[in-house]
Amino acid sequence: MTPTTSKGESVQCVKQDSPSDPIAALHNHLCINPAPSECHLFTWGHRDGSLHPLTCRQFLSCLSNLANHLCLLGLRGHSLHIGGTLEYLLRGIPFEVVQAQGCWAGKAFLLYLQKHAMILAPYLQASLASEPFTRYTQPPIC
Repeated sequence: MTPTTSKGESVQCVKQDSPSDPIAALHNHLCINPAPSECHLFTWGHRDGSLHPLTCRQFLSCLSNLANHLCLLGLRGHSLHIGGTLEYLLRGIPFEVVQAQGCWAGKAFLLYLQKHAMILAPYLQASLASEPFTRYTQPPIC
């Protein structure tokens, strides 16, 4: 289940050569929180020994507590979405792929790109590298 769906979603991920490798994180979770196969994927063990599915509210609460402990003020759940988008764009993943993978709706992705110069800088240089960006942000000239 997600905040916007009651049936759940399919999620794809691939191994990353970085500390944020989702495959390693999933294996770690399954080792720390072993649960029967009929339980939710992100089931965790409560102090009283009972098992609970991780909810969005609980996850965001944990994230907020950790951010406050590390003095990372203003870190919210949306920050993860933006951070993931930035990571993929800076790795040179095509705009279309990042937009589809991040489930960016309509013009939200364009508005995000237009507000973040760090992402756009490589595409604004006088080279063929600017074509993918200009195709999105500049209308065709007739």
